[in-house]
Amino acid sequence: MKKIFALVLALVMVLSLAACGGNPSESGAKISVFWYDEADIYLSTVRSALNEELDALGVEYDNQFAANDQAKQLDQVKTAIAGGSTLLVVNLVTSGSVDAAEEILAAAGDIPVIFFNRAIGTDGADVTVLDAHANACFIGTDAPEAGHMQGKMIGDYLVENYDAVDFNGDGVISYALMKGDEANIEAIYRTQYGVEDANAVLEAAGKPALQYFDASAAENARYQVDLGGQWSAAAAKDYMDTNFVTYNEGAGNMIELVICNNDGMAEGVVASLQERGYNLPGAHLVPVFGVDATDSAKALIADGAMTGTVKQDNVGMAVAIRATVAAILDGASPVDALAGLNDERFSIASDSAAKLFVAYAPYTG
Repeated sequence: MKKIFALVLALVMVLSLAACGGNPSESGAKISVFWYDEADIYLSTVRSALNEELDALGVEYDNQFAANDQAKQLDQVKTAIAGGSTLLVVNLVTSGSVDAAEEILAAAGDIPVIFFNRAIGTDGADVTVLDAHANACFIGTDAPEAGHMQGKMIGDYLVENYDAVDFNGDGVISYALMKGDEANIEAIYRTQYGVEDANAVLEAAGKPALQYFDASAAENARYQVDLGGQWSAAAAKDYMDTNFVTYNEGAGNMIELVICNNDGMAEGVVASLQERGYNLPGAHLVPVFGVDATDSAKALIADGAMTGTVKQDNVGMAVAIRATVAAILDGASPVDALAGLNDERFSIASDSAAKLFVAYAPYTG
């Protein structure tokens, strides 16, 4: 009798362990990944990396695209839940929107939600959301960091190359700035700190502050924004093409530096410059800076057509999402899942254990 009891107890323990640490591919899990838009260049690299990670994990998943429409994304979430999705990975359409995040969480109920890349709130509002929902977490970047890093990179470059950049020799650097989206928190910080931090470096070196190319622009609107909110190369190229009509070498008021919120817009700027004979081998270089370190931007930097960018780690983000998915499927809470990530690429936010940041890094080739 004792032997039978011992065998039964051992069998129960084995089954319990299997239930707690089973293979994700055998869990019956269905993961739905929601993207704000299919065309975003950087996020397409995240998607490729994440698909590989989820394939390796052996789970069932699907990708859905909201075409930059928050209402459409909410409908997609509700449809996925009705179709049996057991874990949601959400790239929010409206960056920084607590209301949008709350609507998705309300629809999800007890289903875990991993928000990623696009902030779910600003000025601490995201912490309030995460604290109120134990089934939610955020994986992304520390929004101001890219702007600070880009600004310092620009300032250091200008101090070392001031006379060459000052094309018209007036002692001041004239700049244009391409903003990806009016309301996106990453775009807001990159726009602010890309200029502020560059000016701080210039001031410390005894150089004048950057001067926005259009003197008539209001102080709080010294940028040109993609009105579609898509951070696109096409929008940036259109702006530069138009700028060149009035601001050009012949008029003596050439734009001498271009700061871009992302590499897609930087590529559009470079295309416009190259059509006019700049940023080509042996020609005058107008420094162009972006963010993301996409393969195409790195190729432009290698060719000398673009000056620098800030690496946003697409593979690191995909790895972090996969590891969090795996831990949640294994029974961990989102907070505990994030705590299990120990890598020089990742850090838990100081204001919430439910936020994980993927580190940026400067890239100049």
